[in-house]
Amino acid sequence: MSEPNSIPVFDLQNLIDPYPMYKQLRDEAPVYHVPELNMYYVTSYELLRQVIRDTSTYSSQYDDFMAFSRDAGMANLPDEIKGAVGEKMREMIPTPPTMLTLDEPDHTKYRSLVSQLFTVSEIKKSEADVQAVIDQHADTFLESDGEFMKGFAFPVPLEIISVRLGIPQADREFFYDAATCAAAGLRIQQLTHEETLRRAQVAVDLQNLLISLVEARRAEPLNDMITILANSKLEEENRLLTHGEILSILQQFLVAGHETTTSAFGWSMWLLCRNPELQDKLRGNPEGIKVFVEETLRIRAPVQGLPRKVTKDTELGGVKIPAGSFIMLRYGAANMDEKQFPNPDQVDLERKKAGMQMAFGSGVHFCIGAPLARQELTLGLPAILDRIGNIRLNADYTPAAEPSLILHNLPELHVEFDRRS
Repeated sequence: MSEPNSIPVFDLQNLIDPYPMYKQLRDEAPVYHVPELNMYYVTSYELLRQVIRDTSTYSSQYDDFMAFSRDAGMANLPDEIKGAVGEKMREMIPTPPTMLTLDEPDHTKYRSLVSQLFTVSEIKKSEADVQAVIDQHADTFLESDGEFMKGFAFPVPLEIISVRLGIPQADREFFYDAATCAAAGLRIQQLTHEETLRRAQVAVDLQNLLISLVEARRAEPLNDMITILANSKLEEENRLLTHGEILSILQQFLVAGHETTTSAFGWSMWLLCRNPELQDKLRGNPEGIKVFVEETLRIRAPVQGLPRKVTKDTELGGVKIPAGSFIMLRYGAANMDEKQFPNPDQVDLERKKAGMQMAFGSGVHFCIGAPLARQELTLGLPAILDRIGNIRLNADYTPAAEPSLILHNLPELHVEFDRRS
């Protein structure tokens, strides 16, 4: 067993499969200092809860951390590529902090504008439309080569969030590419210089598309999120949102609105292949499906962690942390904490309080889209299980997550199956 001060948290294998490392950290150093980034990894469930509750000490205003991450990603690019990307970035409208990287009361003044679209009752109204999208792609997957991510997990959430945002059909193909590029920015990837430049142009083009839609919705409102953001006012300032504020909110939904649900679909299929006895147990069992969704989110959290910034000298779990440091909350580790979830590696359809998993975060920053994600998963998994059986991994393929400090996704998942009559 390594000493706590030698745990390589940024080792590539630990970014692809962090779970053995998480256990070691929980056992040996649940608050672990990573000196090269002046960051503290927090891996126990109870300590995460403690941090999330204390919003005055642990702030969500961590934009400087995200800026540092972006700069680090460009550090090794040739000067001419850096310059070209920089030119594209200067074409973009600056986006101020909203929702995810704000504390109260500013966080709520933005969140309240869109929360009406994501209440449980509002999500319920769209169930028939969501089911129609799911059924269409489930039927298409039957005729596919068995690559589940491309055949089902990617297109379903992308189409559903596109409708909810209000992306016109003619712009969907571009939007799907742009949304995928936005999520990919949170992963560690080796891109060609051409792809780096292409993604920079896509980001500019996406902003231009969204702003054109904002202006169109101000002239002719529809029933979608862009309309709400285009026409809502910040009451205390008696003004419409700026283009930058709207873009900031929409960019967060680009990732949260599809990437996390896509990942959860992929990991749920992975778990069904690893635990084939669950397939028959879940068919015709809506309550079992609900628990299975929570267990999937717990065992393989699509968002592994997010930062907090320490506002004053403090102590957490017996470790002194100076002001200005960053805390990295590891939701993926907390979800596997044996003290909170007995036998955490096992899918337990009888698990009590399965919804206590932290894949959606907790507290004031609890994921606003959680009801929509749960709806898609609880409708999508039965649609797949109704159509196929004896689902198993392709023997020639070993699934692996893409390396990322924030996300945990399967880029592809090749399965074999039998059709069910």
